[in-house]
Amino acid sequence: MTLRAVVRGVGHYLPARVVENAEFEASLDTSDEWIRARSGIERRHFATEEDTTSSMATAAAQAALDDAGLVADDIDAIVLATSTADLTFPSAATMVQDKLGMTRGFAFDVQAVCAGFVYALSNANALIVSGQARRVIVIGAETFSKIMDWTDRSTCVLFGDGAGALVLEAQDGGGTSEDRGILATDLNSDGRHRDLLYVDGGVSTGTSGYLRMQGNQVFRHAVEKLAATAETAMDRAGVTADDVDWIVPHQANIRIIQGTAKKMGVAMDKVVVTVQDHGNTSAASIPLAMSVGRKNGQIQDGNLIVTEAIGGGLAWGAVVLRW
Repeated sequence: MTLRAVVRGVGHYLPARVVENAEFEASLDTSDEWIRARSGIERRHFATEEDTTSSMATAAAQAALDDAGLVADDIDAIVLATSTADLTFPSAATMVQDKLGMTRGFAFDVQAVCAGFVYALSNANALIVSGQARRVIVIGAETFSKIMDWTDRSTCVLFGDGAGALVLEAQDGGGTSEDRGILATDLNSDGRHRDLLYVDGGVSTGTSGYLRMQGNQVFRHAVEKLAATAETAMDRAGVTADDVDWIVPHQANIRIIQGTAKKMGVAMDKVVVTVQDHGNTSAASIPLAMSVGRKNGQIQDGNLIVTEAIGGGLAWGAVVLRW
């Protein structure tokens, strides 16, 4: 028998404030048409005064617990992917642990920007298959609206806030690609490209900073690297593009999503797309899309899912799992 990390529940949270593209027209040289044409984004959610990364993460985690039919103390660990934690420390994950009323186990953050959820899934999978945890909540949550330069039309119109979560549970499988659960992962990074996407501040610099991005260069790296990491993970899982039921990609830009699917040889009708409604929610985008895809009836039990993401670092990776 082979121990697998199987999805038991999924959930998400979006702030109440919805910002349509047209809202930017009053302060920027931009338009709804310009934003849609370059990104596919139509609207996004921004955190209200009541929303923090940890509060949104808690709401998503609770929704996933409810979907799983579990309570907080059934969980052994929380792995939270975020680049916008409430505080420098403690981790946002420990705040979620407290807010859920979870009095056992352990919690920690993972920081890999837009690739964060893929990294968090890989870490959670390792915890489960090694026997260190039986049930893990994996969360992606971000408040990127807090690090936007509102004078930079090339970045501030692209990002949004939100959170998504999965509950993973250890279950026995037969050791084949027909097993439910995470079948393979692939992680990569290359620090030589850090200047393509970064925040120009931090604790040691004494400034909070704003997000900076060389969009054309990120796009150039994204399609090639996303398709390659997905193919590596599929090879490790022993599956091909023909076996895939759904790609659930990082929701950064519709052109990146389309280009990656084409390079992988997967039709767009097999891709879960939410970027039009949420914008780029960084580490939250994949679990948010999974939750919406499940709620909409797209993702079904037994479906083979490939998820991939790339973010600042550069960091990128993919996970193959059967729902």
